[in-house]
Amino acid sequence: MTPAPRLSGTHYTVAVVGGGQAGLSASHCLGERGVDHVVIEAHRVGHEWRERRWDSFCLVTPNWQCRLPGHPYAGADPDGFMVRDDIVRYLEEYVAAFRPPLVEGVAVTRLRRSASGVFEIGTTAGEFTADQVVVATGPYHTPKLPRMAERLPAGVEQFHSSGYRNPGRLPDGAVLVVGTGQSGCQIAEDLHLAGRQVHLAVGSAPRVARFYRGRDCVAWLDDMGHYDRSIDGFDDADAVRLRVNHYVTGRDGGRDIDLRAFARDGMRLYGRLKDVKGPVLEFADDLKANLDHADAVAESIKDAIDAYIDAKGVQAVTEARYRPVWQPDGQPSALDLAEAGITSVVWATGFTRDHRWIEIPAFDGRGYPMHWRGVSNVPGLYFLGLPWQYTWGSGRFEAVGRDAGFLADHIDASRRLADVCGTLTGAPNALAAALPIG
Repeated sequence: MTPAPRLSGTHYTVAVVGGGQAGLSASHCLGERGVDHVVIEAHRVGHEWRERRWDSFCLVTPNWQCRLPGHPYAGADPDGFMVRDDIVRYLEEYVAAFRPPLVEGVAVTRLRRSASGVFEIGTTAGEFTADQVVVATGPYHTPKLPRMAERLPAGVEQFHSSGYRNPGRLPDGAVLVVGTGQSGCQIAEDLHLAGRQVHLAVGSAPRVARFYRGRDCVAWLDDMGHYDRSIDGFDDADAVRLRVNHYVTGRDGGRDIDLRAFARDGMRLYGRLKDVKGPVLEFADDLKANLDHADAVAESIKDAIDAYIDAKGVQAVTEARYRPVWQPDGQPSALDLAEAGITSVVWATGFTRDHRWIEIPAFDGRGYPMHWRGVSNVPGLYFLGLPWQYTWGSGRFEAVGRDAGFLADHIDASRRLADVCGTLTGAPNALAAALPIG
């Protein structure tokens, strides 16, 4: 890596906030276009993967979908799934390959805009300025816990999914996992495979089969153009951005996550956690509906794959459809923690965004950035790495590079226009408002 750029008192054409896959992709694309910039990372490259993922974590998308700009996956297992440490290594190798102007261990504490249009960036290493700013910090900032967590008995240890590491780090006894998005299901499986008694509060997240008709479902969907469909093609774009991801796993070469099979093998399933009344938990009567919904989504994806195979005349093996291996039958609506021997709870309840450091009116009433393809309503301010920023892959290794290239083109065009006009400080911001973004 090149020597760390000096920050305090320095002016840059572009400041990229965040040195994860989004920020590094932005840096690569800006560098290709000769745009002067700096990347600020509060920790070190790979921090989110290194510090917020459990020991057995692996990607749920195959390695061939890891295609950051100028750095596609080049390993020996393209159809496999990188584990946590391999993901960190992939990012570290990316940095070593193109040597971005990266500053690690410096947190951005404030972003505001002066009257002249220049961005003023406050950091733990002093203040500097930039003509344009790319916020590449993603959406997963603060672990989210429901208020009912405060009412659990003091003797029950609580962990957010971001703080879970392995079964051995939890106290002896049964474990309650709350939430069945990707993290909740995979953590429940991790505990189950370790022989722990798991109680799982099941939500409404959908699932997808790992393989169907001889291929990974991701490969079929990629061929079908699913991952290229833009957010503009949905009537309910806001709802699409809030959808929970389908649960599946890449563990041990990849397989389905079938909660019914877990229940058959001893895991205790309940509906959505509704209330905590001291040592007693109350659950909604929706377990069957949630399991049926998850299965229906998985089968609908298979329907779409079948239709594609038939329409294209693709040669593919036939495969029997899924048959449920377990059905709820009189599941309890309440659970006494002490009677069940539950000594710990893992909250797989997601994250909230925290953009309080951005002192610029670039957000809607829900705190979501107002943007189109990452170009915000504030000239010169951009966002990168948001889920469904433009396509399914926007927040992932699969397509964040395409979004980064789009923003880099927009940034470079405004810079060149400013140069032609002979304007200096703040001009790119003023001119960017006039640039087409479609």
